[in-house]
Amino acid sequence: MTIHSEHPFLPPEGERSPVRRFRGRLPAPVTVWTSGTGDAKPAGLTVSSLLISDGDPSELIGLIDPDSDLADAIARHGTIAVSLLNRSDHALAEAFAGTAPAPGGPFRLASWTATDWGPVLTATSAWLGARVQDQPAPAGWALLVRAVIERVELSQPSEDPLAHLRGRYGSVS
Repeated sequence: MTIHSEHPFLPPEGERSPVRRFRGRLPAPVTVWTSGTGDAKPAGLTVSSLLISDGDPSELIGLIDPDSDLADAIARHGTIAVSLLNRSDHALAEAFAGTAPAPGGPFRLASWTATDWGPVLTATSAWLGARVQDQPAPAGWALLVRAVIERVELSQPSEDPLAHLRGRYGSVS
């Protein structure tokens, strides 16, 4: 239940960024990026601003919040694990985005498997591990991360992958 008919922090129509509004009209995949291995406390973040560049080597390119715990963990460890989310992972995406409560932290909301790049969601249909090659750089209000993909694991393709469009999570099917 809410007392607002609209988002309480939404700027008035004339003050909204047209670039952000354009980006919001592009359907984007929803992933959770993690970093931290061994005894290190892992960090994670929901990320939809990403590209995969196939080649030799293949690269992961993404935009993350420079003030996030994930940015600090990537700087410390130099690795990233990316788990692809399904529609059933909607609450997990909200928790890692910091928009929903996660008592004890978002890693307690699902089962994770440790890898050399960071924890991966045990029930994911696909994940990859990547190693950061260059220092992440500012890009607008975000931090641009480029990493070489070292491992890709695929299971049965998801029939209902999670997508983000116009500020909401949904399905592409």
